[in-house]
Amino acid sequence: MSEAELKTLDGKKVLLFGKWDISEVKVRDRSLEPYICLKPVLVPHTEGRHEKRRFLKAKVPIVERLINQMMRPGRNAGKKFLATSIVKRALELVELKTGQNPVQVLVWAIENASPREETTRVVYGGILYHISVDVSPQRRVDLALRFISEGARLAAFNNPKPIEECLADEIIAAAYGDPSSYALRKKEEIERIAYAAR
Repeated sequence: MSEAELKTLDGKKVLLFGKWDISEVKVRDRSLEPYICLKPVLVPHTEGRHEKRRFLKAKVPIVERLINQMMRPGRNAGKKFLATSIVKRALELVELKTGQNPVQVLVWAIENASPREETTRVVYGGILYHISVDVSPQRRVDLALRFISEGARLAAFNNPKPIEECLADEIIAAAYGDPSSYALRKKEEIERIAYAAR
């Protein structure tokens, strides 16, 4: 099968949730490009095929990885359909508020919220030191997704605002460099601690 045939289904383009074209999404950060999967899918659900092999999560569509993050803690654990509908509604809100392809806005948010430097612990002569290390591109994507979903969850907690609105606001804030974004604040905090530990 050719590349063009893979992107079509019965002669029509494969659109995410039947609405958004992923093929036009661009990744600006060259180091993150291999780890942000923008393979065209109708419904982002790979049924955990990546679980058994290391680093295979890089082949999971980026929207599905956000969905998986949204069902992490106790209350929503295992409820993939609920998490999928939350992310789908959040992407619709992102499109309404920005007028852009929401997957492109999500990719910008991941690029902006991914820390470049963090600290690790080293025991040397019985004394524990924190030293600054560069973050691998795969971990940068993992951390960015975690911060975005955490920020949405914290904003929706004890708040009448639904979680899909909070997720949409977090994605937009992270994508456009808004200082109110939880993900950007976490990234800056990690980088500040790493800078001090150089």
